[in-house]
Formats: sequence, C-alpha cells, structure tokens
Amino acid sequence: MPNRRLALAATAVAVLIALPAHAQTEIQWWHSMGGALGEWVNDLAKEFNASQTAYKVTPTFKGSYDESMTAAIAAFRAGNAPDILQVFEVGTATMMASKGAIKPVGEVMKGAGVPFDPGAYVPAVAGYYTAPNGQMLSFPFNSSTPVLHYNKDAFKAAGLDPEKPPTTWPEVASAAAKLKTSGHKCPFTTSWISWTQLESFSAWHNVLFSTLNNGFGGTGTRLAFNTPLHVRHIENLANMAKQGLFVYKGRGNAADATFVSGECAMVTGSSALYGNVTRNSKFGYGIGTLPYYPDVPGAPQNTVIGGASLWVMNGKKPEVYKGVGQFFAYLSQPEVAAKSHQRTGYLPVTKAAFELTDKSGFYKKNPGTDVSVTQMIRKTTDKSRGVRLGNFVQIRTIIDEEMEGVWGGKKSAKDALDTAVKRGNEQLERFQKANRG
Repeated sequence: MPNRRLALAATAVAVLIALPAHAQTEIQWWHSMGGALGEWVNDLAKEFNASQTAYKVTPTFKGSYDESMTAAIAAFRAGNAPDILQVFEVGTATMMASKGAIKPVGEVMKGAGVPFDPGAYVPAVAGYYTAPNGQMLSFPFNSSTPVLHYNKDAFKAAGLDPEKPPTTWPEVASAAAKLKTSGHKCPFTTSWISWTQLESFSAWHNVLFSTLNNGFGGTGTRLAFNTPLHVRHIENLANMAKQGLFVYKGRGNAADATFVSGECAMVTGSSALYGNVTRNSKFGYGIGTLPYYPDVPGAPQNTVIGGASLWVMNGKKPEVYKGVGQFFAYLSQPEVAAKSHQRTGYLPVTKAAFELTDKSGFYKKNPGTDVSVTQMIRKTTDKSRGVRLGNFVQIRTIIDEEMEGVWGGKKSAKDALDTAVKRGNEQLERFQKANRG
C-alpha cells in the first residue's frame, strides 16, 4: 500500500512539473503567404512567442488569398473562425460589410490596453483600411504597390543602360524591342493585370477607375475604366503582344516566376517580389517606378496599395483579444516593422519604420528599394486614394477574362473594356442591393 501511495504521489508531482505555470492563450492566424514570405510569417510568430510567455500565435497557411477568405467565411458560419485572418485588399469592402463577423482593430487595441495611434501608420495605407467614420477596421500588415522589376544582365546584353530603367510606356516598348532583337523571347510581362494595368494605372494617371472616388464614396460606385486613355493603353499592350514584346503569362502572380527564373526581362508586379528575387534569382536586379504616359496631365500621381491587412474575427474570449492586441503592438515596433519591410519589399507600415530604414542606409545600399515607398507617400487625391469595391474578386476575374480575349487577338481593347465595365457593374449592383443601409 505505501508503495502504491508513493507511486501516486510521484505521478502527481510529474504531472505538476509537466504543466506550465500559466496556460498560454493560443491565437490562430490564417494567412496566404507561401515560399519566402511564408518563412517570414513563421519567423514573426516565433519571435513574438519568444518575446513573452502569455500568448502563442500559431500561423496556418490556408492557400491563396481567395481560398483563405472563402475558408474563413465558411469557418465563421460554422462557429470556428480563426482569431486573425489575413485578407487581401480586394476583400476589404466585403469585410467592412460583414459587420457582425469582425471586431475593429481600434477596439481590439483599446481593450488590450495597448496605445494605438492610427496617425503613426503610413497615411495611404491606414486610409485604405479606415471606415468613413474614421475608425480603423483592420491592421495594416503586408501592403505592397506595383513597380517595374527588370533584369540588369539582360539590359546589358541588349545594349541598354542597366542603371536606367524605362519610366514611360513608350520607353518600355522601345526597351522591349531591343531585348527582343538581342534574343530575349519574353522582353516584358506583367502580373495582376487588373491591379497593375487598370487600377494602379488609373491612380498613377490621376483618373478614376470607378465613380464615387473609386468606391470610397459608397456602394453606388460604377466602373469607369473604359475611357480613351484606358483604351489607348490596352491597345498599346495588345500591339506589343502581337510583336512578341509583351508576353502574357497568366492570371494573378503567375508571371512572377518567369521573371525570377530569368525567362522574362521586365515585369510590372508587386514590390513584394523583391524577397523572392533577391533569394532565388541569378542575375543583376533592378527596380523602377511603374511606367506612365508623359503626355497625361498630372501623371505620375501615386500608386495604390495591394497586399493585405489583418482582420480580427468577432466572438472571441477577452484574453484572445488581449493577445491579438499585444501581437499587433509587437508588429508595429519600429525595429520589427523596418526589418519586415527590408526583408520582403512590402511597404513599411509605419512612418517610424520608414525613417529607421532610411537612417540605417538600407535604401542607399539597395538602390530601388525605396521606389515603392516614394510612389505611395506622395499626396493622394480623391481619384488616387485606392479602389474599394464590393464583389471585387469577381470583378477582377471578369477583367482577366476580357483581357485574355485582347491578348489572344479575339477582341478589340474597346470591346473588352466596355464589356468588362458592363459585367463588372452587374456585380456592383448586386453588392449594393445586398448591403443597403
């Protein structure tokens, strides 16, 4: 009997030793970052977890932005949504309309007792995620903007100045012709057609993509990207495609891999391609501004954000919200935010992170890494603040479909843009009806 008591006592002591002094609060974070960016997200969680003992952030990759958003909506309806959800900028209007599903980030920070000043964030970024009443709804995390990435080695081989990227669309066409003559089979390509060639193109030229200030003025917005300027640009790209100067490589960011591999010499795409290129490419690499048409008054203005923000889901326990608040405060620390910006090519989310990066000499040592920032920190206008539309994912798919008709020589630029506007407006009407009041 005594032996049995001793054994039981030893077991109890072993159990007590095995138990942590305080159970950690786990925070589930669903994201869409693969490859080098997935490693970055995992490192952020690890570093935060190591910095304190009360909370444990667990990041989970849930596929592409579209897939993770669909999965989160299904999970919310089933009552098991994640605590934090990374949503790309295209889903912002949909998340804003899902009032019962989200908890505004300002409320989360206040509840966690964490100082929170929306004015500390880069204005063009913070403004995008702010409601008309001035309340910041989501946490700016990985904001990008479109830039021109180019292969310096390919430029040298074609007799082009590797330190002078083309800044205008006529210069892009001219550089592409020289690259083709030197034997390049893919002189220029682009990822994210709608984002780079229509949305950012509009803001960069200070023209509307859609009415009511690109949707910021309400759900009655309607598409407006079939003006003579837009038609001229898509016609020019179609002509470049016919001559083998522009090679279409697919939807989303499919074109990115063809630049990293060296197959394509120039690509307009996300500034966040930087991390992938610096890690995986084997050529001299340069970054230039998004090209523009020099005869358009007011161009260039500013580009618009892409990437994503972090939304906090509703219906969680108070300790979870406290942990989320602490995690967001950690991500906002100038040193942490600056390190993220320098590692990935995403924009610095706070002004302090930009200033710290600048003072460190990072931009001087890595020419071109400040292009995305300088494109974004210019003064914005009502036409260039960004594009915030309901059913935006579906609208982008429509644009991809119509543009593919142009690249394949089956449709004229005007027909394709007119049809995309008509079909896209049907999506906007549906969203407006579903969200009246």
